[in-house]
Amino acid sequence: MTIWTDHTADRPISLTAPSGVDRAAHHRLDEAWLAAAWSHPTTRCFVVSGGQVLIDETPDGRTELVMTPSFEAPLTEAHRYFLGTDEDGVSYFALQKDGLPGRIDQSARPAGLREAGLLLSPRDAGLMVHAVGLENWQRTHRFCSRCGERTVIAAAGHIRRCPACGAEHYPRTDPAVIMAVTDDADRILLGRQVHWPEGRFSTLAGFVEPGESIEQSVRREVFEEAGITVGRVEYVASQPWPFPSSLMLGFMARATTTDIQVDGDEIHEARWFSREELGAAFESGEVLPPYGISIAARLIELWYGKPLPTRSFV
Repeated sequence: MTIWTDHTADRPISLTAPSGVDRAAHHRLDEAWLAAAWSHPTTRCFVVSGGQVLIDETPDGRTELVMTPSFEAPLTEAHRYFLGTDEDGVSYFALQKDGLPGRIDQSARPAGLREAGLLLSPRDAGLMVHAVGLENWQRTHRFCSRCGERTVIAAAGHIRRCPACGAEHYPRTDPAVIMAVTDDADRILLGRQVHWPEGRFSTLAGFVEPGESIEQSVRREVFEEAGITVGRVEYVASQPWPFPSSLMLGFMARATTTDIQVDGDEIHEARWFSREELGAAFESGEVLPPYGISIAARLIELWYGKPLPTRSFV
């Protein structure tokens, strides 16, 4: 039996490190408290638009979310989301706007989570992933699924209520499994989706279906996409992935067959790699590693035994 030792345990998976921010959900329905928090001089806020925020480099080389005191914030009432408070009592809000504000100094730049998640501190990354998830849900769930009436925002951005039928709607999170599949020769199975560029390989993944356990989902997805039968399934870790609204559940899985038959619809190509073969493919450029922000990279590292080469966003 293989004992999986995480050789990268000193580096938390991106977007999962403790942020130091308490979401303080018990304040979301307290309008008086929220109003007082918003007007407090220590409160900080930032704009989120289309999944992007403004980030900036500090003189000492760190990257930070561009945040302002609430009294300097762009005007918005309906789309102001309370994200929580830190141990110093500072409250944080996100403002959903149709565009990011300009900066006089021109040094800040817009960035999405795939880039910013690797650069920001755990606090800023945690605030951003919360805000991006809320923004996407708010933009795509404006009408009641029960009666069709336009809904209104409540609970500081965490509920939408229907004024016609009284239904309450909550942010959705779609569970998805992602798995590093290995065989008895300790090779790893990596696949390339049909819309990915040549050379981009990663672990297999898919959504959990209604009435299905996550272990069943792992076995079904691997068989559907690559024709491989899976036996033992071991949970490793999870990662919020608001692209647009997933929670990735990471697994190591052991294959009981090795004959690959890709489905051709989602997976264009799949291959078994030994560590030596994958290392050589990275070095030659034949295979591009997953971006370091993804849990896929960490699952591969868990098998590979060391960090993967980094990829540029340029």
